Amino acid sequence: MSDKLDARQDQAALDGQAMALDDERRVKVLSPGALVVKRFFRNRLAVLGLIMLAAMFLFSFVGGLVIPYGQAEVFYTYNLQSQEYVSATQNDEFRYTAADGQEFGGALRAQFLLAQTTGQETFEYRGISYRMVEEGPDFYCVYQGDTLIGIAFQDIVNAAPGGQELSFTVQRAALRAYTNGEDAFTADGAQYTLDDGGNILLDGTEIGYISRFVVQARENGVVITSDFREQLQEALENDITGFAYTGADGVEHLYEIAYNASTQVWAVMQETQTYVYDTYAAPSLAHPLGTDGNGMDMLTRLMYGGRVSLLVGFVVVLIELVIGVILGGVSGYFGKWVDNVIMRVVDVFYCIPSMPLMIILGAAMDSMQVDNTTRLLALMLVLGLLGWPGIARLVRGQILSLREQEFMTAAEACGISVPRRIFRHLIPNVIPQLIVTCTMGLGSVIIMEATLSFLGLGVKFPYASWGSIISAVNDAHVMTSYWFIWIPAGVCLLIAVLGFNFVGDGLRDAFDPKMKR
Repeated sequence: MSDKLDARQDQAALDGQAMALDDERRVKVLSPGALVVKRFFRNRLAVLGLIMLAAMFLFSFVGGLVIPYGQAEVFYTYNLQSQEYVSATQNDEFRYTAADGQEFGGALRAQFLLAQTTGQETFEYRGISYRMVEEGPDFYCVYQGDTLIGIAFQDIVNAAPGGQELSFTVQRAALRAYTNGEDAFTADGAQYTLDDGGNILLDGTEIGYISRFVVQARENGVVITSDFREQLQEALENDITGFAYTGADGVEHLYEIAYNASTQVWAVMQETQTYVYDTYAAPSLAHPLGTDGNGMDMLTRLMYGGRVSLLVGFVVVLIELVIGVILGGVSGYFGKWVDNVIMRVVDVFYCIPSMPLMIILGAAMDSMQVDNTTRLLALMLVLGLLGWPGIARLVRGQILSLREQEFMTAAEACGISVPRRIFRHLIPNVIPQLIVTCTMGLGSVIIMEATLSFLGLGVKFPYASWGSIISAVNDAHVMTSYWFIWIPAGVCLLIAVLGFNFVGDGLRDAFDPKMKR
């Protein structure tokens, strides 16, 4: 009697003591669910994975509500852009103009050039004698007897922009005055003046100019003023590679001069302030991760892209789970020919090449111009239909071993219907394995979606996913120069997939009855 009394007193004393969470006696009274939770939270990697997933979900679904920008909102900025404004060439060869009513053809020009090169003052062509008179440096008049047939010159006479062509008489008189340093001349009964820039003025109005530099606008409608031409000519003569010029509108533009040795042409580039997409902007307070090639905020695109990637993962796994549980449960419970038929269907689905099928489907939707929402739904449906065989085999294998247990014999004896036996008694016993499989499968689905989007088969612009964001890095320059375009999306993918894998490993260990308590 005394031994029993002492045992009861010792038990009472122990019951009055506070037990630690990991006390053996406390663990023995925990429910199976609480035991699984305890095992899970003992696993540091599993807890880390849970934190990583929570961070990704908050980032994707809550961040999109907080950030003030829209998924497809485009940002603009003022930027200096250079475009070719005019081209300039220097004339180093003789040019020719025939007098009114005269012929000064190519053969006659060749004879003149030969005589000029050899220092002769006369030459013959087809038995006719010609003489040439140098009326100024590199300026000649060619006569047949006393008849002027044409002029040869290197300084070019051009009409003013938008003005009429100058007559032969005006051109000859202007060239004579210009090459001899005169500031005025008379032609066709009118008095003309020449300024220091070689501009030909009639009653104070510019009607033409003389220069060895030929300046041509690259676009129609561009008027090249004499001030701009003179400033450009001065820069070319002094080998200056750039200058500033204020136009008639009062706006100052910067011009850069680049010489092409192969074509012997100067390209004059004009820098203009243009309102353009703010592409590849560096990270700033307004855009913490910069902007992409379309001028959209990268942080916003990452948030909305996370929604798509995570949503695709969960929907696809849900489709796989529903189909796999139904077919696997029916196959495992009934067995015989039902099991044989369903397993052959599973074998057929295992043999379907998923990637070529997705490529064909993506090309078909591109040709039919399917909208983004329908495209996303089709992507999730096809991935789900191709991924259920693994779950079906898992459920079948578990049910084959469970259907012979005593509780199933009791359920059959009680007259419980077949669907209730499968989905009320057998499937719940497979849920732990399903949770582990689905959790670890989520990471694989997200990687698959990212791969398809990277190949251009997933979601289309302006929708975003982490895979489509990475696919924007389509050349080495963007990859090496703009790290903020692809590295954050890759990090998000890494965190999400690692998180699902860590949680899956933790659940697998927590559901394992052989784990230490």
